[in-house]
Amino acid sequence: MKVIFLENVKGKGKAGEVKDVSEGYARNFLFPKGLAVEANKGNMKQLEIKKKGEAKRAAEEQKQAEELKNRIEKLDLELKAKSGEGGRLFGSITSKQIAEALKAQNIKVDKRKIELSEPIRTLGYTDVPVKLHQNVTATLKVHVTEQ
Repeated sequence: MKVIFLENVKGKGKAGEVKDVSEGYARNFLFPKGLAVEANKGNMKQLEIKKKGEAKRAAEEQKQAEELKNRIEKLDLELKAKSGEGGRLFGSITSKQIAEALKAQNIKVDKRKIELSEPIRTLGYTDVPVKLHQNVTATLKVHVTEQ
């Protein structure tokens, strides 16, 4: 019997997949728990419409991420910190501080999206990658100056 999975079922299928399962398994387990529905014409049509909607939403998210990438890459973020001899900072510039500075520029980015391998500990320019979407990564220029 062909079924459309509504949720992920370990070892059987993922949400949105159409698979062939035994009739007893479908009638006694999948249908009563709401994990799947029978793959008839009406349900197949609904699945197709749902997939088109998700594809359109994903394309819109990527477009917004591209626009945000363009805004971020034009930006030259300047942060001030106390430093000692040789341009070494007493503290460090973390992704949280970068996220707060971006927020002050009306750009909301989660600090976990800022891919800083280790905190910035020197004065000068640093290129910081910011992952905005699965396929979109912006490069932010961070200029650390002495306070």
